[in-house]
Amino acid sequence: MSHPFPGLEALIPDHARLIRLWTGVTWGEGPVCLDNGSLLWSDIPGNRVMKWRPGGADDLGSVSVHLHPSHFHNGHTRDAGGHLYACSHGERALLRSTDNGQSWHAVATHFEGKRLNSPNDVVVAPDGWVWFTDPPYGLIQPHEGYGGEQEQPGCYVYRLNPDTGELQAKITDILRPNGLAFSPDASLLYVTDTSKSHDPAGHHHIRVYPLSGSQISGLGRVFQIVDPGLPDGIRLDVHGNLWSSSASGVQVFAPDGVKLGEVPVPEVIGNLTFSHLEPRLYIAASSSLYCLEVGVRGNAY
Repeated sequence: MSHPFPGLEALIPDHARLIRLWTGVTWGEGPVCLDNGSLLWSDIPGNRVMKWRPGGADDLGSVSVHLHPSHFHNGHTRDAGGHLYACSHGERALLRSTDNGQSWHAVATHFEGKRLNSPNDVVVAPDGWVWFTDPPYGLIQPHEGYGGEQEQPGCYVYRLNPDTGELQAKITDILRPNGLAFSPDASLLYVTDTSKSHDPAGHHHIRVYPLSGSQISGLGRVFQIVDPGLPDGIRLDVHGNLWSSSASGVQVFAPDGVKLGEVPVPEVIGNLTFSHLEPRLYIAASSSLYCLEVGVRGNAY
């Protein structure tokens, strides 16, 4: 029998199948796994964060509303200590939780005296600094935020010291920075540009920037153009392969940018994440949460 996902034989077992765990959100984003095996993800237009709890061997698990109103949470991640971070469109802030998302407090709201746009996605570097993107989607889309005037002169990728609150604009040459992820050795930072979502002349590509000691050390370049749709969310595995959302499925690219294959998904994908507990990929699509057994671990950063 042929492999279900041609080109991905080295990354996905031949018996693996895409499983829909639950459906019922209006636009799924920002999945993050907790230490107890549960998963949080955002229903941005629904203004809520959902929680999936695993079931038994033949049980797809259960889903409940974890946070409502969520003030339009989007991306989530966790640091090495298990603390959670969330991007809030509504609060125009980066948030942190030390109790598995039961309560949140803002750790970044302004840059150079002006309010942030609407933080979108977030990752934590090996040194503990937190990187996040800040496009205007919560300002210009009334179903994904509270609106308001854009105060920042652009849409940047920021670097935050969560202990001191120091905030730096590290990447300023992307029209609409969205998803982001580090390479396994943290020598590269990948950032998606989804400006085509509101501008036919905009981009739907992934850029990559060299890093040295968590500092941008050179000019970025286009790593890959994602089509159809947009590279909204991205994650890397431990071998440096990049797994990207799109309108047709999860597209997988080798470290040199060559497309290896695709996992077809019957809905447009918002974001995805690897479990840190088991070799599994979780996919937050338009209305549903999916999972897929994989043969590779996700990058820790």
